[in-house]
Amino acid sequence: MKKICTCFGILLIFTRVSAQSDAVISDLILKKDSLFWKAYNSCDLAAMKTFFSSDLEFYHDKGGLTFGVDKMVKSFGEGPCSPNGDYRLLREAVPGSVKVYALRQADTVYGAIIHGSHYFSIVKNGQTRRDGLAQFTHVWMKKGGWKMTRVLSFDHGPAPFDNGRKVVELTAKQLESCTGTYKGPQTTLVFTAGNNMLIMQTPKNTINLFPQSADVFFMKEADLTFTFTRDADGRPVKLEVHERGGLAETLTPQR
Repeated sequence: MKKICTCFGILLIFTRVSAQSDAVISDLILKKDSLFWKAYNSCDLAAMKTFFSSDLEFYHDKGGLTFGVDKMVKSFGEGPCSPNGDYRLLREAVPGSVKVYALRQADTVYGAIIHGSHYFSIVKNGQTRRDGLAQFTHVWMKKGGWKMTRVLSFDHGPAPFDNGRKVVELTAKQLESCTGTYKGPQTTLVFTAGNNMLIMQTPKNTINLFPQSADVFFMKEADLTFTFTRDADGRPVKLEVHERGGLAETLTPQR
């Protein structure tokens, strides 16, 4: 029984030591990861290159496979970091998604894996718009200094939209005042009243719009707002559709 307890005690000590070592490795990789993405966001190609091994392999589910650090850096220089380009990319990690896992052989740390989710935003004409969401897995190797040897970028898709707008409560009469058919140069929209919402019927879809005020409604899934302008009697005389802050179309009620 004493031998069993002794072994169990040794196991507990090893577990505590291993956990402490994992924390050290995690802090180190997270720091290097932060510095790498700082270089990425500022398009500092020279700094970015220092984080990769010469035999880098980059796997991208949309852009294909890239071998070698020089080709990797060149692709950035000709793409989002091109001096002749009209846009830039900004990356930010999804809070709480990034994890680091130490790699060991015979109790010796030889590398680490960092995995998580991140957003990409497009910066163009002085405006920043969150555009995509993806997963990433990077393999860091300790040999010859900590370097990224394998980069996997996958599961690319649109970023979930959060417009930050708050829904207010409207009366049935306020909702009813917005209903009807509205016609513009490009489309015709039909509005009916729902449960504290307007139900918008397009030629192809039915969409729920939520009130930000008595005259402004919005989609929760996209950056689209619908603003009603009224006459002195409170009847709508114009409907403006704004997309990402810009006027997309002006419609008039059909009576």
